[in-house]
Amino acid sequence: MELREATADDLDALIERWFTLATSVEAYDDLNELAYTDSDDAADGFHSLLDDPAVTIYLVVHEDDPIGYVTLREGTHPSRTYSQYLRLVDLFIDEGYRNDGYGTQVVERVKELAEEWGCDHLKVSCEWHNEAARRFYRNVGFRAKQVEYALPLE
Repeated sequence: MELREATADDLDALIERWFTLATSVEAYDDLNELAYTDSDDAADGFHSLLDDPAVTIYLVVHEDDPIGYVTLREGTHPSRTYSQYLRLVDLFIDEGYRNDGYGTQVVERVKELAEEWGCDHLKVSCEWHNEAARRFYRNVGFRAKQVEYALPLE
């Protein structure tokens, strides 16, 4: 498994996977309802992510074939001792490759990248009721730190 930095040439592979991930989390909360009716509508958002200097998107590649992606965002908390972090925004592994250790390998490689980039910790969040994701992140060493709440302003 390797991480290959994504470019605009990878948009189709990224968008299809993102759309699968995004539609899968719609069931967890009304605030996850997509504004897009199909994956083609997401291209502009991915172009802006690829242009954002704080964001890096990698394709997860196995034997020269993409099998997923991970989106990373650098951030800081200047008032904290642990002030430089790398956030796993999205981590997606194709259905046929799940439960074979690829997600764990991605997290291990992201830890290495974070250290290379001068970060002192990783962050991730997932849907409260997504027990599989919560279990995965606990199993690879993350610990619960805070809870995020949302309030719709309708």
